[in-house]
Amino acid sequence: MMPNQNQWSVFKRLLTYLKPYKFLTFLALTFLLSTTVIKSIIPLVASYFIDHYLHDMNQAASLILIGYYGLYLLQTLVQYLGNLFFARVSYSIVRDIRRDAFANMEKLGMSYFDKTPAGSIVSRLTNDTETISEMFSGILSSFISAIFIFVTTLYTMMILDIRLTGLIVLFLPLIVLLVNLYRKKSVVIIEKTRALLSDINAKLSESIEGIRIIQAFNQEKRLKKEFDAINEEHLIYASRSMSLDSLFLRPAMSLLKLLGYAVLMAYFGYRGIYMGITAGTMYAFIQYINRLFDPLIEVTQNFSTLQTSMVSAGRVFALIDERTYEPEQRDTDAKVTEGNIRFENVSFSYDGKHQILDNISFSVNKGETIAFVGSTGSGKSSIINVFMRFYEFQSGRVLLDGVDIRDYSQAELRKNIGLVLQEPFLYHGTVKSNIAMYQELTDEEIKAAAEFVDANHFIDKLPEGYDAPVSERGSSFSTGQRQLLAFARTVASQPKILILDEATANIDSETEAIVQNSLAKMRRGRTTIAIAHRLSTIQDANCIYVLDKGRIIEHGSHEELLALGGTYHKMYSLQAGAMERE
Repeated sequence: MMPNQNQWSVFKRLLTYLKPYKFLTFLALTFLLSTTVIKSIIPLVASYFIDHYLHDMNQAASLILIGYYGLYLLQTLVQYLGNLFFARVSYSIVRDIRRDAFANMEKLGMSYFDKTPAGSIVSRLTNDTETISEMFSGILSSFISAIFIFVTTLYTMMILDIRLTGLIVLFLPLIVLLVNLYRKKSVVIIEKTRALLSDINAKLSESIEGIRIIQAFNQEKRLKKEFDAINEEHLIYASRSMSLDSLFLRPAMSLLKLLGYAVLMAYFGYRGIYMGITAGTMYAFIQYINRLFDPLIEVTQNFSTLQTSMVSAGRVFALIDERTYEPEQRDTDAKVTEGNIRFENVSFSYDGKHQILDNISFSVNKGETIAFVGSTGSGKSSIINVFMRFYEFQSGRVLLDGVDIRDYSQAELRKNIGLVLQEPFLYHGTVKSNIAMYQELTDEEIKAAAEFVDANHFIDKLPEGYDAPVSERGSSFSTGQRQLLAFARTVASQPKILILDEATANIDSETEAIVQNSLAKMRRGRTTIAIAHRLSTIQDANCIYVLDKGRIIEHGSHEELLALGGTYHKMYSLQAGAMERE
């Protein structure tokens, strides 16, 4: 639940986004105030007409009638302009909030994305920001105009009849009580409804991404059951929200309005006998009671949207305020010159409890290749995660060219490290844009990179060549072709260090020879760290490290490790046997 204090601080923070649009907001408020003033004058004109000209139609009466309808037209125009400016302000604010949220999201470290579903983040940047937009465009303007209308109407009523106005004012504490009761009851329900909507998004996103696995393992019924459960719970809370709205908003407020009418009739009935109150004053007061209660009813109706907006804004601000950033870099002027890497007694844990890397030490120099092998969960990928600075390690030192890795700027590190993953990620665009990765590269440089890794053979066969479209993560290309494009992308950025995370794991044996040849060319003159599943791919490494439960248990060349007859020998024999059987 969001406490009252918290809601108020969220609202104040939202208002800070108004600062750049002060002039537009001022214009919108001016038009809204003008609308209110015109609205207050209209019943007075009608009252004057009823009392003076109803039985005596002449030229002056006709002019008053034309003026009366003219005021209605003017009110419509001024109101339209006020709402238009408010809408402009609201969409600009939402754009700014989205921009802030997206900018912060891109800086967040991997640990945040490990624990937050993608659908939940998407929901915050789309649904929640849209709700904030509704608040600014519709609600804020109706709140402000309601205050204007309320104050001007009350003032005009006091001028007409102060005693009667005093009687009507007695109803105001009741309205305040009703609104407060509604606010307290609704905030919990609305917050829960938004959270469930986010869960629906997360579940949808997960199901779409993993649809192959779901169908392959016959999990449709289970997932449908889980989705239905969340959907059903969302319906329960949405229904509760509706029943609250139905009770507190229209009926309760309309009842108070009817009581206002009853007081008015009784008062006029009583006073009219003795004091001869005019029909015009009677008409004006009926109009003003409407004017007094209608904005209050509208405000209360909009309260649920305001509550929803506050909850939504709170969720978006939580993303903007999230500080689970990538590890800090000291941003000195240090430059990567050679690419010599040294790990000294490095220990690392994802959660601070379970050790993933335990006192790891190794070194690799320019032009050398080292490989890490081991069972799943032995800590192979964690070495890369630590070296890439996706996560912060707890103890030890990581040196790059003899300099602490934390002393380099992030840009310097990323520029000099080429990461090739098991599953290459291709962006929506063209073959050319996927190789260039939006760097300032000439067509010649892009082609040279493709030729270097032998990707040009299949690119040249494409009808549109380098301008061939890439969609849906490159699903129209084979795994080998996607991997060659990832290689070309890495070569194009000319890194000094090459990180290969099971780069050949998913490749068919036909393409493997091409990929291996490309890899050999890429590795030349570069420091290479390879994580390998297929031991046949790393036989030529300068040193192979065998990991088990975060510790190095064996290391040496391929021949040395086979002669040792330990874990590596066992792993190699198993794989070689499997290959022979195939």
